Amino acid sequence: MFDGIFEAIEEWVRGLLTGMVESNLITMFTDVNEKTGEIAGQVGQTPQGWNGSIFSLIQNLSDSVIVPIAGMIITFVLCYELITMLTEKNNMHEIDTWMFFQVFLQDVGGSLSGQ
Repeated sequence: MFDGIFEAIEEWVRGLLTGMVESNLITMFTDVNEKTGEIAGQVGQTPQGWNGSIFSLIQNLSDSVIVPIAGMIITFVLCYELITMLTEKNNMHEIDTWMFFQVFLQDVGGSLSGQ
């Protein structure tokens, strides 16, 4: 007699719990798919499309500050390597590299001061 009542209550509770779990999983999968679509849309944007003002600020900073400093550093390194190569390969061991820099700086200093 009570077996039928307990089975009916068990089926009702099982159906209720199954429905709740299924509903939560469907909502979770829907949310994950929506967020994935939003992220894919944001990742697919170009830097200008994402925030154009910050991109142009960084681009201007790079063009006006970073590139000239990098050019000066590369020029110094290449000049130093050239002078080192000349002094080592041409048997000019009695001449120090500071002499080249001294002549170079006198020429540059004279051209900057208008002489």
